[in-house]
Amino acid sequence: MIDYMPDIEQHLQQHFGFNSLRPGQKEVIQSILNGQSSAAIFPTGSGKSLCYQLPALILPNLTLVISPLLALMKDQIDFLKNHDISAASIDSSQSRDESSEVMQGVRNGQIKILMISVERLKNERFREFIKQVPISLMVIDEAHCISEWGHNFRPDYIKLPVYQQEFNIPQVLLLTATATTHVVQDMSQAFGIHQKNITTTGFYRKNLNLLVYPCNEESKLQLLSNYLKKHEGETCIIYVTLQKTAEDISRWLNQNQMHCEAYHAGLKNDVREQIQERFMTSQTQCIAATIAFGMGIDKSDIRHIIHYNLPKSIENYAQEIGRAGRDGLPSSCLLLGNLNGLNILENFVYGDTPELSGIEVVLNDIIKTSEPTSELSSQIWEVLAYPLSVQSNIRQLPLKTLLVYLELEGIIKAKYSYFAEYKFKLLISKEELLNQFKGERQTFVQAILDHSQHAKIWSTLDIEQLQNNYQTDRQRVITALDFFQEKDWINLESKQMTDVYQILNTQFDTQYLAKKLCEKFTKKEQSQIQRLKEMLRLFQSKHCLSQQLAEYFSDKQLTQTCGHCSVCLGKYQSWPQKSPLPAIAQDSLQVISTVLNEATQKQYGQPASTELICRYLCGITIPWLTKIKARKLGNSNTPYFGCYEQYAYEDVRRAIINAEV
Repeated sequence: MIDYMPDIEQHLQQHFGFNSLRPGQKEVIQSILNGQSSAAIFPTGSGKSLCYQLPALILPNLTLVISPLLALMKDQIDFLKNHDISAASIDSSQSRDESSEVMQGVRNGQIKILMISVERLKNERFREFIKQVPISLMVIDEAHCISEWGHNFRPDYIKLPVYQQEFNIPQVLLLTATATTHVVQDMSQAFGIHQKNITTTGFYRKNLNLLVYPCNEESKLQLLSNYLKKHEGETCIIYVTLQKTAEDISRWLNQNQMHCEAYHAGLKNDVREQIQERFMTSQTQCIAATIAFGMGIDKSDIRHIIHYNLPKSIENYAQEIGRAGRDGLPSSCLLLGNLNGLNILENFVYGDTPELSGIEVVLNDIIKTSEPTSELSSQIWEVLAYPLSVQSNIRQLPLKTLLVYLELEGIIKAKYSYFAEYKFKLLISKEELLNQFKGERQTFVQAILDHSQHAKIWSTLDIEQLQNNYQTDRQRVITALDFFQEKDWINLESKQMTDVYQILNTQFDTQYLAKKLCEKFTKKEQSQIQRLKEMLRLFQSKHCLSQQLAEYFSDKQLTQTCGHCSVCLGKYQSWPQKSPLPAIAQDSLQVISTVLNEATQKQYGQPASTELICRYLCGITIPWLTKIKARKLGNSNTPYFGCYEQYAYEDVRRAIINAEV
């Protein structure tokens, strides 16, 4: 084993201005520099990023970082550039020229760290590019996303071990702050990481005071106001579930002479960026936000995290409170607790469970696509996510999950992704373009021009027709277009991402397989509902909150009560009973279901299923409801969509079945 400590200490001081490493960092960095794949499970704000940033300066080739959010990438890039480390990202906000410039910097070795989203690896142009680049290390941030039992499962993460093999990347580093024992096991097994190379520094942070104040919904705003007045001038994030709640809180606080800005995904990008900038520079000290705010925020003096509504899970709660007190000073994490918003959180879960009929639609599409006369090895299934989502009535994220399940069942195998449409604008004349080449290459370029439909400015290439009439493969065509772009001979645009799968097996019982997969989704649904119940048990507990939270993440270091959570401070209170709701009127169910049935019959030639009616009443958006403009159905004064969103999903379903609608 090589001792890299002299190099580590030199770069630590030279680039980062630190004299020593934090707990856990040395073990991870040394492990990476000795060629071992590793995992770092550190609390939020405890220096996970340095575990790859410093080795990247010593490793011979590129460090490729998979990061889940654009804002996170931009913050990391700015930080690295400020410390004279050559880093860049390729992301959706860039122009073609900007991406090409980054790719050139990676090719010639000028860029040491490249950050991308996991979705970028599905892009055929990027995959062809990255295959030609020697990579020392692949870093996977928010690595818990690879586990479908984690709180933020992303199907594309499951394919990362395959990409590691495909791109000949010798080692990986997994980073996360919120992983249970089960999730850590999933992560490490997927990449073959040995237990000795998994470093966990513990979850408990002694400067965070976990406070739970049970209250009725009617008194929340006043309690919030009183708390903020008591801590006037201190930086605060108020987390809510819905965009409307963020707006309402911001408006109410401002009317009561307390400056607050609302932040959520419904705002335009430039508006969100301005709000975030004002918060980071302390012009704004209070933000009311959905979970769209916070990922990538590295502000050290956030004194208060307030959960106005229940978080989505214990993991989400842990991630969000982890943004407080990164300077090590005492900070408070307040939850205003009641059960009123629980059904909305449950509805998010129920909306992601496909119906059996939707799964059958996807399976039948595979069978219909396959050609009985062809060898399976040559049978291809091309998937455009939006049309298949609408056809099957499955949201796009669970549809991605379903496709991963089908890969695991050996039904299909992901080959590559491509843009269905390529358009180009000539920056030089056709003759000048042709004159850049001779012989067969010139003939090939002529074929590209001949198989393009030329409008006034833009030309659209018909790749399929080109392949039928000219002996070439798709990749050569894409490589040629990229080359033309690099040489400034054309401007290139692409759209409609298509995922290509090889069909491996069509000899399956559709009903049996659909039922098996449906049960898998239902099990996942029940697991997520169970996680909500675990979260409630934590917040309603009479025992030390800090200790229980640490134990949830397998941190056994806190052997005694913390002494500074609301329970330890003697401020435990029982939670108020949920406000009783009127009984669901069966006659209104009949009226509403009739209206919905007429709409689905007209659009899809079939009545609405029980699940579709239930989701409609609970305000859960799924493709068919979007397609039939479900929000506009019914009485304009009392819209039907979401009219029972405050009720438990199971209660609404039971009422529908009893009403025999």
